[in-house]
Amino acid sequence: MNHPILVVDDDPAIRDAVRDVLEMEGLPVETAADGSEALVKITARAPRLVLLDMRMPGLDGWGFARELRAAGIELPVVVMTAAADARRWAEEIGAVAVMAKPFGVGELMDVVRTYGR
Repeated sequence: MNHPILVVDDDPAIRDAVRDVLEMEGLPVETAADGSEALVKITARAPRLVLLDMRMPGLDGWGFARELRAAGIELPVVVMTAAADARRWAEEIGAVAVMAKPFGVGELMDVVRTYGR
């Protein structure tokens, strides 16, 4: 099975833009609007990489990471955020990298090539 990249963001414009870029590159993609939906998607079809917004209503990035660890699921997570504290937040949840919003297509693809194999 070709494992998708899971894009988790409460902003539909960002979710759709990231999905569109990745799909144009021929990559399978799943999307989720918050951490709870993301956990359901992971259970249904394990992703190769999670692109995760941190500040979301419902289950936020920290809660999502906590639930993953509690379930014993290890996946590479890249934090996507515009926050000044992005690096610290990424360290708090054990993320492999950070993409500061707004990020470009080149940066997105570099991250996917590096961590999504």
